[in-house]
Amino acid sequence: MTAMPAPVRVDLTHTFRSDPATVHAALSEHENLGPVFGASVTRVRDGETERNGVGSVRRLKIGPLPAFEETVTESVPGELIAYRITKGSPLKGHWGEQRLFPTADGGTRLEYRIGFDAAVPGLAQVVALGLRQRIPAGLARLVP
Repeated sequence: MTAMPAPVRVDLTHTFRSDPATVHAALSEHENLGPVFGASVTRVRDGETERNGVGSVRRLKIGPLPAFEETVTESVPGELIAYRITKGSPLKGHWGEQRLFPTADGGTRLEYRIGFDAAVPGLAQVVALGLRQRIPAGLARLVP
């Protein structure tokens, strides 16, 4: 029996000059994420109690690939945004977690972790490479 490849994990860190509340607001607004991911992003549904909170759903379309949907599973203002792909992706077990930490100078350190696997051999590694290249450049344009 052939062993399945271990899930891929992408760990990114970015420092913003803006405070955690400002960064959280920018990251949680679905329509802001197109340039971060290099995708067309469309809001599908507002959250259960807040527009961008738990239960909110966004549809992402990257180039010629089929669209997929991400659902926010946790949101703590100024601290955390967590989500999962819930529809339409060739990736398996995809999750994302954005943790925000205040810096001594009033800014924010973002620790962004993404995990996933894929049934197609090599696909997860290709996606991880793309994320590692695209996301840092997109975050630099999100907020100062």
